[in-house]
Amino acid sequence: MTDDTSGRETTTPAPLPEPKPLPPAAKRALAEAEARRQAAATKPVPKEFQGPKGPEPTRYGDWENKGIASDF
Repeated sequence: MTDDTSGRETTTPAPLPEPKPLPPAAKRALAEAEARRQAAATKPVPKEFQGPKGPEPTRYGDWENKGIASDF
């Protein structure tokens, strides 16, 4: 089998249309969302007291309390 493409036409993809300009309200909303993301990224996560040791148990679908495991 060969990779002969001499019989095929090659076409270039059509250019994408120019995006519509955003209204001022949309620009403000995007700026506010970015500011919230930046603020959330800089907040330290509080330490958990009396929580389970190791990975989060609800991630695996069950919870262990005092050696007794219960399924949800």
